[in-house]
Amino acid sequence: MEATQAKPVGGVESASKQRNPWLWVPSLYFSQGIPYVIVMTMSVVMYKRLGISNTDIAFATSLLYLPWVIKPLWSPIVDITKTKRAWVVTMQFLISIGLAAVAISVPMNSFFKLSLVLFGVMAFASATHDIAADGFYMLSMSKHEQAWWVGLRSTFYRTAMIVGSGLLVVLAGVLESKNGLAPVETPVAAKTTAVAPQLLEPQIVQMKTDTGDLHVVVQPASLDIQTTERTAEEAKRIIDRAKMWNSAHGFVADEVAPKTESGRNWWTEYVSEPLGNILKKHFPKPPKGEAQPVAGNVGAIFLSLSKDPGKEIAVNLGRKLSGIEYVGLGKSDKGFRLTGERFVFNSKNWNQPAMAVIQLDPKLKSDAAVTFVASSGNIPVAWSITLFVVAGLFLAFSCWHSVMLPRPVNDGPVLSNRSFVGEFFVTLGSFFKKPGILMAMAFILLYRFDEAQLSKVLSPFLLDTRENGGIGLTTSQLGLAYGTFGILALTGGGLLGGFLAAKHGLKRMLPIMVGSMYLPKLVFLFLSYTQPDNFLLICGSVAVEQFGYGFGFTAFMLYLLYFADGPHKTAHYAICTGFMALGMMLPGMWSGWVADLVGYKHFFAWVLCSAIPGFTIAMLLKVDPQFGKKAEPAKKA
Repeated sequence: MEATQAKPVGGVESASKQRNPWLWVPSLYFSQGIPYVIVMTMSVVMYKRLGISNTDIAFATSLLYLPWVIKPLWSPIVDITKTKRAWVVTMQFLISIGLAAVAISVPMNSFFKLSLVLFGVMAFASATHDIAADGFYMLSMSKHEQAWWVGLRSTFYRTAMIVGSGLLVVLAGVLESKNGLAPVETPVAAKTTAVAPQLLEPQIVQMKTDTGDLHVVVQPASLDIQTTERTAEEAKRIIDRAKMWNSAHGFVADEVAPKTESGRNWWTEYVSEPLGNILKKHFPKPPKGEAQPVAGNVGAIFLSLSKDPGKEIAVNLGRKLSGIEYVGLGKSDKGFRLTGERFVFNSKNWNQPAMAVIQLDPKLKSDAAVTFVASSGNIPVAWSITLFVVAGLFLAFSCWHSVMLPRPVNDGPVLSNRSFVGEFFVTLGSFFKKPGILMAMAFILLYRFDEAQLSKVLSPFLLDTRENGGIGLTTSQLGLAYGTFGILALTGGGLLGGFLAAKHGLKRMLPIMVGSMYLPKLVFLFLSYTQPDNFLLICGSVAVEQFGYGFGFTAFMLYLLYFADGPHKTAHYAICTGFMALGMMLPGMWSGWVADLVGYKHFFAWVLCSAIPGFTIAMLLKVDPQFGKKAEPAKKA
């Protein structure tokens, strides 16, 4: 028996035409992005500030990505139970409760394990919210409105990413500085001229003490580091010595390095090694010079307390933000790398110097300056308050959307006379019975085949030295190129793509969008061969590629909406996004290996060639010429 659309709950008539999308689309997709960035990005910063080891942070937060990977598996449940509107409001309320629970757990002794469990529950709620929100978007809008808003909804989603990784972290930092000892600022400058010799031996540092109010003592008051090079071995020796000193005096907890297994396996013997030999034979990597590896010069800052604190006090050292960095744009370290971000002082070590090492980027050839701030606030309380703020925001979202979301007449469970289990598998199986499924699957998996490989290698290419075939940007330049120029161009391309698709329809715009997706990647082939020095030219190249990607990606999102359309559109769209993630994950896994084998020039040539399958399939897709266009009013008889 064919599935039939259930009647709307309570017989409510459609209000989607009467509800202005500006009242709910921006807030809906902003609320879709916030939980993701909190779980995947902000949690990393929080755990680092709370003293969790890098090993534990990387492993635990990687597991939290799982709900977004496997969300297609339970997407049929959203489609066959309740309304999408009810799922959206309920999940936002559950996310609010989850955030509040994490906030309560942070000051506890066993906060790490407890907060991870709560973040995991919140991640499942957020992934379910994504399913329902995307389904509701399709139900509540005409095909023309979907096309017009597709770029705007992506903009609000990216805005959430900026807020979550920028403003919320800044809020936590401000709260840290307001509820503890007074922060101490230390200017650090990189200078091309000669500077006084640096003190790099903590055992001979004499820290200052006094009987006044407890405060953080930092020496020197300002630090100048000459932009000369050290050997990589010498720089590593200084950093390792600082780590050993800090560990021995109880300033930091020891981190256990993860164990690795070496040896050959079937993959190495039958796949990677034979294929690698073929690539190295036919696409040899340009030879490098025999110069000894070099690293940037280093300097040190020493911290202690002015007197016995009588308890444990954690002091965090970090770079002071400025300008657009407060909103999460253009974030960088200005060419200064810090080793030693958190130190714990107590009655035994308060008058001993904790050593933080600052290393310059070896590509930094001009004068530069940055300010580091030592703060010692109540970090758990600061992050707890920040999470409570976001919990309150999501409670407000839930209340707002319970009123402002339209009530489309077709928003209801898609049911037949089958049992719940039978309906679940029928919904899942109906996706693979859709007309043109093989061509659609090939398109979803291959359209971003080139981008999946490029995205993993691009930053290393721009940062790598010219001797290694890279561009030689400093970290700050990379942050500006991608964190500002790139984001603005990407957003502009997405907005323009949505507007033009709504005006001319997906069918007419598809060839142009496909071309804009692939052709701008020629700029990286150009950069790899010319290795220009002009920073504005490099930023312009990045902006061109990102604009083209944003413009072309609109076609991809619109096709997913088009293909998922039908009785089970919510579940089918979620399945499409799951295969989209798979299409990004698999090529990205081998991209770095290929780049290391053949070099950047050959790699970018390969990226352009790898776009051919996606381009070919895109040109063969069958799309309704009217999809995305505004429906013409019926003519009067």
